[in-house]
Amino acid sequence: MINFKFADIGEGIHEGVILKWHYEVGDEVKEGETMVVVETDKVNAEIPAPEDGILKEKGAEVGEEIKVGETLAVIDDGSGEEQEEGAGEEAEETPDKKEKKDEKEEDKDEDRKSSKEKQADEEEEEAGASVVGTVETGSEVLPASDEHTMKKEKPDKKKGKALATPVARKMAKDHGVDINKIDGTGPAGRVMKEDIKKAAEGAKMKEAAPASAAERPSMPEIAEEGTRREKISKLRQTIVRAMDRSNQLIPATTVMDEFDVSELAKFRKEQQGLADDQDTKLTYLPFIIKAVVLALKEYPKLNASFDHESEEIVYKDYYNIGIAVDTPDGLIVPNIKNADKKSILELSKDVERLASAARERKTEMKDLRHTTFSITNYGAFGAKLGTPVINHPEVAILGMGAITKKPVVIDDEITVRHMFPISLTVDHRIIDGGDAGRFMVKLKTYLDDPMLLLLS
Repeated sequence: MINFKFADIGEGIHEGVILKWHYEVGDEVKEGETMVVVETDKVNAEIPAPEDGILKEKGAEVGEEIKVGETLAVIDDGSGEEQEEGAGEEAEETPDKKEKKDEKEEDKDEDRKSSKEKQADEEEEEAGASVVGTVETGSEVLPASDEHTMKKEKPDKKKGKALATPVARKMAKDHGVDINKIDGTGPAGRVMKEDIKKAAEGAKMKEAAPASAAERPSMPEIAEEGTRREKISKLRQTIVRAMDRSNQLIPATTVMDEFDVSELAKFRKEQQGLADDQDTKLTYLPFIIKAVVLALKEYPKLNASFDHESEEIVYKDYYNIGIAVDTPDGLIVPNIKNADKKSILELSKDVERLASAARERKTEMKDLRHTTFSITNYGAFGAKLGTPVINHPEVAILGMGAITKKPVVIDDEITVRHMFPISLTVDHRIIDGGDAGRFMVKLKTYLDDPMLLLLS
């Protein structure tokens, strides 16, 4: 009997909603075949059956929420012994998954210990004895006894080394928390394992929610008559958090221009036959991605990130260009990995593949990670100008308007040209108006002469 649990599939995903079951209780399932689809806030995860067997129990029904670590399904594999397995084992190992794996190994080590050794470990944490026989000392100042009062005060916490055992210190290090900043609940303010777990969980929640409830304005009263409420999807929840985070952290500014892309329009039309032979549709986007990458190489700050805690610019020598895809549930931004190493036709095929997967909610997690610069095309719906929002931790995003024919003046004569309105939003903390302007000029140079894209 297999107790199949919903495992961490990466990117900080902690829960999901059952979207579809491919099998019913009593059905025979086959190893590797999709058993259930779980909607998370980033992707729809198709979870395969871990073994052949009979589906005996569902952990949750369609529309119900399931959290990481909870039972997803119970499968009778004929073994008669209950086993625990996690979903998504083929997914890329993330720090969260590695942490859970390490914890499982530690649990196995604990089971191997004799009861005497376990008791010694527990006594060591409570009494403060280290594994080598010495006692850690802390910087707490113990107050005079106040047992006669109804209310007990905590000892004054002064700066210094926390009172904790080596076991607790290692645990804090593994969880990435500063043990000296944790208020211990043990004797004399000693930091216990439970204190460390709570601190680690608190850090994760703080990272996931950029603004606390106290910082958000309260919702004003709305008359219920004549209104209806609709719960937003997991994807929309992710978009809400991303927009909040971007708005709070990034002082953004947008520069706009209009490019003459008449030569590009002519060249694209001439090369459509070659694209047809490659079974792909040649839109403007692959050319623009190519031009963006070439401009980013000359102005690498726009391909970077800003670490506001350490006040460092993190430059990246890879170019993963995100493309915003409109779906019924909201925008999904997969990225083309190593776009600098691909031809126009290869970029065209990647655009089609990623856009199709996003609309069908089949985007893979690896296609969403490590974007360095994003492009959004509001021109696809006829819009001419816009101010796109930066996808943190990126520092810039390019907005594309609709390319249209317009009368323009060239050498004092009016002529019809293909004009391309474009906007660039940048993180003003590290990118000034001059940086943005020079990037736009370089981008304009490449799009004005498409042969430069092929020769570079």
